[in-house]
Amino acid sequence: MIIKVLKYSVYIALAIVYITLHSCQDDSISTEQNIPLRFSLDTLTFDTVFTEIGSATRSLKVYNDLDQAVIINNIELDDASDFFRMNVDGTSGDRIENVRIEANDSIYVFAEVTIDPDMDVSASPFIIERNINFKANDSDYEILIQAWGQNARYIPTKDSKSTVSVLSCNLGQEVWDDPRPYVIYGALLIDSCELIIPEGKQIYVHGGIAITDLGTYNDGLLVLLENGKLTVNGTAENPVTIRTDRLEPEFDEVQGQWSGILCTPGSQVDMKHTTILNSIVGLSVDSTARVNLESCSIGHTSGSAISASNGIITATNSLFYNNGSFGLSLNFGGIYNFSYCTVANYNNQDQALFLNNFKCIVADCSEILPNPLQARFRNCILVGNDEDEIALADITEGADASFFDYRLEDCIVIVDELLEADAHPNFFNNCINCKNVNRSDSLFLDADNYDYSLDTTSVAIDMAKALPGINTDLLGNSRDADLPDIGCYEFQK
Repeated sequence: MIIKVLKYSVYIALAIVYITLHSCQDDSISTEQNIPLRFSLDTLTFDTVFTEIGSATRSLKVYNDLDQAVIINNIELDDASDFFRMNVDGTSGDRIENVRIEANDSIYVFAEVTIDPDMDVSASPFIIERNINFKANDSDYEILIQAWGQNARYIPTKDSKSTVSVLSCNLGQEVWDDPRPYVIYGALLIDSCELIIPEGKQIYVHGGIAITDLGTYNDGLLVLLENGKLTVNGTAENPVTIRTDRLEPEFDEVQGQWSGILCTPGSQVDMKHTTILNSIVGLSVDSTARVNLESCSIGHTSGSAISASNGIITATNSLFYNNGSFGLSLNFGGIYNFSYCTVANYNNQDQALFLNNFKCIVADCSEILPNPLQARFRNCILVGNDEDEIALADITEGADASFFDYRLEDCIVIVDELLEADAHPNFFNNCINCKNVNRSDSLFLDADNYDYSLDTTSVAIDMAKALPGINTDLLGNSRDADLPDIGCYEFQK
C-alpha cells in the first residue's frame, strides 16, 4: 500500500510541474496591424474531376511564425455554393470567422470540389478558378483554387457501382463515340454485341470494394461473354486509354484500382494503340478467347499484364510493365505469338514470362489436365530484376516437344537457374540468336521512371531480324528496314 501511495504521489507531482510550466506560457495575442501569415502553397489544384462525382480532398497549411498567437478575422471562399466546399480545422462553411493560430503553430484548410453535371459539352473540359480569402487585421491574403471539370457518360449510370449490367445489341454494334469520356461503374457484361471504341477516346473505370449478396469482391470489371467483341481503334496520333477514374496525380501509378478486362471462351478482342492502366489484371483470357494487340501497353497492374488459360493471343509492338506478378502468365497451353514486344517485369518476385501446358483439377494438383502449348516470341525483350525472368513448366518433362512447343528468336532474355540440369538446360536450343543480359548491360533509357525506350548504348539496337509487314514501332515511328531494334521501341537515330 505504501508503494502505491508513493507511486501516485510522483504522478501528482509531475502533473503539478506540467501545469505550472504551461501556465507560464505567453498566452498573448498579436495586435500588430500587419500579420505575416505563411502558406504551404499559393495554388490549391485539383486534377480533372468528373461531374457530380466530386474529388479527393485537397489541403493547405497556414503558419503563424510569430511568438504570439494571431487571430484571422475571417477565411472566406468566394462563390463557394457553385463548386467548392471548405473546412478549417474541423469547422465547415463558406465563411469562418475568428480563427486562432497559436504562436509558432499552424492550421489546416481543406477544400473539396463538385462539378455541375449540366455544364454544356462544349465547355468540357473546363477550368474553374476561385479564391480563398484570408483577412488578419490589416493583412489580406488569397489562395487560388483551380479545378478542371469534365462532363462524362456513365455506364450504365453513376449510381451503378457494385452492380452487374449487360450491354447487348443482338449481334450488332455499339459505338462509343460521344465526345465526352466514358466512365464504367460496376461489372459490365458485353453479350451478343461488338463494342467499338473510336480513336482518342478516354475510358475510365470506377473501382473499389463491392459488398453485395454475391459476396465481397473488387469492383470495376469489363466482361466479354461468348458472343461479345471489343474493338478499340486507337491510332498513334490519337490513342485510347482505359484506366482508373481516380485522376489525381498520386493515383497515376497505383496498381489494382479496378478489376480488369475478362475475355470468356468464344469472345474476341482487337486493340490498336490502346493503353490499359491501374487494374488488377490487364487482360484475363480464358479458353479459346481470341486477342489481338497492336501497339498496346498494359502497366501498373497488381497482377499480370496478361493472364491466359488456353487463349489465342497475338501481340505486336506492345509493352507490358510494372506488373505485380508475371508480366505474361500463359497457362494451360494455347496459341501465342508475340513480336517486337517488351516485358519489363521489375519490382516483384515473379518472371517476365511464364509458360505451362497444364492446369490443376484439384487444389493440391493431384489431378492434372494437360493441354498443348504453341508459343512464339520474335524480337522481344523479356527482362526484370531477378536472375531468371523466364519460367517454364512442361507436364511432359520434355518427353513430347509437340506438347510444349515454344520458340524464341532474336530476343533479349535474363536466365540463370533455368539452365541448370534439372530445369531446362537446353533452353537456348529453343531461344535462337537470343542475348542473355544482366543488370550491368545498357538497355532502357530510364526504367526507374517507366521509360522503356532504348538508351543510346542499348544492347537492343540493330539486333532484331526484320519481320514482313511490321514497319513501325509502338509510337508509330518507322523501323529500320535492314537492322531494326529488339523490343517495342525503335531507337531514333
